[in-house]
Amino acid sequence: MSNADHPSSDVTIVGAGIVGICCALSILETGKTVRLIDRAAPGQATSFGNAGVISPWSIIPQSVPGLWKKIPGMLLRENGPISVRVRHLPKLIPWGLRFLRNGTAEQVAAAATAMDTLNHANVDLYRKHLAGTGHEALVQDSWYVHAFRDPRKASTADLGYRIRAEHGAELERIGADELHALEPALSREFKAAVLIKGQARAVSPGKIGEVLSQKAMALGATLHRADVTALTHNADGTWSVHTDTGTVCAPQVVVAAGAWSVDLLRPLGLDVPLQAERGYHVEFPTAGIEVNNSIMDTDMMAVASAMETGVRVAGTAEFTDRDAPRNEKRVRELATIAKRLFPDLDTDGMTSWMGSRPSFPDSLPMLGEFPDRPGLYSAFGHSHYGLMMAPKTGQILADLVNNTAPNTDLSPFSVTRFEA
Repeated sequence: MSNADHPSSDVTIVGAGIVGICCALSILETGKTVRLIDRAAPGQATSFGNAGVISPWSIIPQSVPGLWKKIPGMLLRENGPISVRVRHLPKLIPWGLRFLRNGTAEQVAAAATAMDTLNHANVDLYRKHLAGTGHEALVQDSWYVHAFRDPRKASTADLGYRIRAEHGAELERIGADELHALEPALSREFKAAVLIKGQARAVSPGKIGEVLSQKAMALGATLHRADVTALTHNADGTWSVHTDTGTVCAPQVVVAAGAWSVDLLRPLGLDVPLQAERGYHVEFPTAGIEVNNSIMDTDMMAVASAMETGVRVAGTAEFTDRDAPRNEKRVRELATIAKRLFPDLDTDGMTSWMGSRPSFPDSLPMLGEFPDRPGLYSAFGHSHYGLMMAPKTGQILADLVNNTAPNTDLSPFSVTRFEA
């Protein structure tokens, strides 16, 4: 691949996951030309595997008050939601200490306000992007059912629910009878739930990526399957994007490569505290049950949802080297959790998946232009919220590459916020 082989573009986006795709769509709307580069098919890597929740109210960061007390139990519990490989601890500890320091009530409230900026219109923005594609039904209205085994824990007075309500979420606490009328397949172990209303779910996150990338190409974007190996800043102010199939240049480059973004930035002297937090899902094509909404097992931090291809249960946070072989024990544990959630689940033909979430200690992405590196922009680090935050991220990046001041406070997402 070379500039001679392909027409030049105003903006090259490194990464064709859902964030990169949404950036492409919004930038194309401004009249700029766009090139997407990714080694994987659009939307088929990390974006493919999530639980499909599209919630304006997923605005609570991962680090919250009192979490540090619960982590040892989470690590030691059989089928627990967190696992850490011992050899990864030296890399994880500095990040983990920053993560825990972000867990004060004041910082959680501030992070929630920032997350609300990216999430509050996500359902409408997805419907706007999907309009006219013939695949509008990929996003369906849904509630988020936070299910509890201990009914005493199902309280809308808890910090996370209070913050959601302050930002406009409609919440309802229900007991066992109402819960099982709403979700009959759910285990009778669950005695109460908090319902988060006014949201949606993706019935095929991978297909949304495929459909929206096709829309971007219909609008004039070009897509190149290649492994990006380096970025260099040229004397004329442009950027060279080096790949395993050649080099292309562009005046502006958006780095939206998720957990792999650090590999491109480090040689430029940009070292950011990003962890590749691995998640898994299991999916059951002949589940034999109905799942009507997105359901979270609040003990196991696993989320179940109905997909076009079956019932999917996604979860776990595994901290290890990003490119280490996947942990089959985590797959088995997640399958056990799924069966405990739904006792009548037919597990025949189960498939599984693993991907790496790009996570900063404050649960917020980096969005903006790097100082002293004009034309180089960040759009990565969306942690557990990439599917939800992608459309608004795209709008923000479209403003930035057009030198238009976004109508939002970007300081919480600053690319320099972790510098000493």
